[in-house]
Amino acid sequence: MAPGRRGRIARRSAVIATVVALSLFMEVSGYLATPVDLRPELAWTTVHAMVPLVFAACAGVAWALGPGRVPARLMILFVLFWIPQAFYPVIEQLGWLWPILRGVDLGWAVVAGILVLVYPRGGLGSRFDRIIAGTALTATVVNFFTVLALAGPDSVPCDCVPNPYRIAEAPLVFAVVDIGYRVVGVGLAIAIAIRLLLRWVRGSVPARTVAFLMPIALLAWVITLSTQTIRYATGMTPNLAVETVSLVAMASVPVCFVAGISHARNMRSRVADLMRITREGADRGIWAQSLARALRDDSVRVYWWEEERGRYVDAAGRPIDSTEAGRGHSILPVASPSGKPIALIRHDRVLTDNMRLLDGVSSALRLSVDNGRLRSEIERTLDQVRQSRQRIVEAGDEARRHLERDLHDGAQQQLVSLGMNLRFTANRAREAGQEAIAADLDAAIATLNSGLKELRELAQGIHPSLLSQGGLVLALPELAGRCPVPVEVAVQPEGRLPELIESTAYFAVAESLANVAKHSRASRAWVRAYVDDGELVLVIRDNGVGGAALDHGTGMLGIVDRVEAVDGRVALDSPRSAGTTVTIRMPAGLEEPRAEVDATPAGAETPGSAAPPA
Repeated sequence: MAPGRRGRIARRSAVIATVVALSLFMEVSGYLATPVDLRPELAWTTVHAMVPLVFAACAGVAWALGPGRVPARLMILFVLFWIPQAFYPVIEQLGWLWPILRGVDLGWAVVAGILVLVYPRGGLGSRFDRIIAGTALTATVVNFFTVLALAGPDSVPCDCVPNPYRIAEAPLVFAVVDIGYRVVGVGLAIAIAIRLLLRWVRGSVPARTVAFLMPIALLAWVITLSTQTIRYATGMTPNLAVETVSLVAMASVPVCFVAGISHARNMRSRVADLMRITREGADRGIWAQSLARALRDDSVRVYWWEEERGRYVDAAGRPIDSTEAGRGHSILPVASPSGKPIALIRHDRVLTDNMRLLDGVSSALRLSVDNGRLRSEIERTLDQVRQSRQRIVEAGDEARRHLERDLHDGAQQQLVSLGMNLRFTANRAREAGQEAIAADLDAAIATLNSGLKELRELAQGIHPSLLSQGGLVLALPELAGRCPVPVEVAVQPEGRLPELIESTAYFAVAESLANVAKHSRASRAWVRAYVDDGELVLVIRDNGVGGAALDHGTGMLGIVDRVEAVDGRVALDSPRSAGTTVTIRMPAGLEEPRAEVDATPAGAETPGSAAPPA
């Protein structure tokens, strides 16, 4: 926690502790100073003492939640003005003090009214609010100076010393102002309560969810306050039940305030859910529906900026109506950091009281649009990279085929023809009795045959002719026959595959078998190829030492690069001392099925002679 934040918390805690201590001192000392036969019931006194404590506790919550500092300060001010009538006997000998307290001892009602007016935005938002607050403050100032100038000891419940500020004895004027002040207060409280209640009844769902408890609490307090005012004006005996209900209603005002603010804060937290829903991009229809659910406002409409036509349209392409703002609604423009328009959000006007929520919605929309744009760019780039890799592999395979054909049809054919000519010449030399020349020619023919064999193997390594002629059914068994480790091959003929898939599969198996021969120290290996759910599956397994990894060695990396270039994937399972299993999956793209070919070359085991690998 930052030092500045710790300091603010410490100062606020000290203020709350101070006002609570002062309030409890006034309550307890006043109760003890009151004669036993005049003391109110202890239960009522306890409830009366709890009211400022509730306000103080809610002030701490309001400071933490917001909005702003005004609500918390009003709650603290309420605690200071909550002066029990029983406190006057404690200060009855302080002539300079009791008139001041008598002039402000109803200030708590003014503070409570203003607290209701600043709900939920934390400030006076409308002209009505300012008129009510101004009237209340004016009446309070008039009452204060009237008390200082005209109040006598008989206006407070104590045997107080004379009022040193008194300038005249005018009990009738004092009574009119005193009772009038209370009547005005009740009238203002009724106006506030009726306004909130009507706003709640006529309001939309967001308006009701934001101001859901305050009208009820305020209405209960106004009823009891009116009853007390009538009782005070007529001199009736106080009713304990009415007094208790009034205290409970008053204590519910700050509770309702912080409950509403907490609800608004929870609405802001739902923006996180909105961002999770729309993190894949700004799907216009889903975005509007998700926003309506997050704000609990079915009237929400989202209009997107259409760059080509220079206008805002909804998800269906309909342009925005000029009357969309209308009565009870507001328009929230959303733009990119560079100022480029993105969208307009029409929402219930009551949500403007919660600008943090709307700022969060704007940020979520901007982030969603950016995510969608970045996602599209990334997908487009990945697709280009994938196509580029595939073109590189196709070009390499095509070059291999051309080179294999050139070797087969060019150099290989010429060497075969040369061998035949040398054999013919050697035979003629023997017929002529030139055995030495014939022997030299036989040696040259043997060397030529050895070179021709190596050339054929080289051509097979570049691109096997069997693969072009018969596909994997012919090529894989022949490939396994050239591996020094005995290999069992099981190929399920499902028809010819695209050339790129067949060549990728062939060279992946070739590289895997080369790894088996070089590194595995295996005594046996298995190769299985089959088509499953539109994918060609290759499984190459050995019983060697294991310990292989996809990111070690150029061989495995070459396999991964080739397979991923055709949108395939490679899985490796190679525990220590338990052999290695390479599983390759690629899209099959089957062509017309061909007849099954059983071509197991010499040196390779017969397919099906042993159980295929798992």
